[in-house]
Formats: sequence, structure tokens, C-alpha cells
Amino acid sequence: MKENLHPKYYRTTATCACGESFETGSTKENLKVEICSKCHPFFTGKQKFVDTGGRVERFRRKYGM
Repeated sequence: MKENLHPKYYRTTATCACGESFETGSTKENLKVEICSKCHPFFTGKQKFVDTGGRVERFRRKYGM
């Protein structure tokens, strides 16, 4: 088996935009994520639209909703 082939694996802390942080393993030392299990609609049961550039409003106008 070849030596020095795989990247270093770190025990790191991932920080979410909502402020939650958790420990995980990664090839990067620090991780910043936009959404985690504490704020994701699937896990919280709350529906929220993440409207990027007015896409939801454009869709509603296009289909008369």
C-alpha cells in the first residue's frame, strides 16, 4: 500500500448559520454550514421557504397562484 496517499483526517467542529455547532470528522480543519439538523425543515417539522432571488414569487406569478 502506498504511503502519503490519503489526506489527513481531522476531528473538527462544524458551525451552522443558526449558531449550532457539533463535532464531526473531516479532511478540513474548520467547517461552516448553512443548514443543520437543528434548523432543517425535515427535522423541525416547520415549513419555510428559502427564497433565492424571488424564485417563489416568480413561480406564483407565472402559474397564477
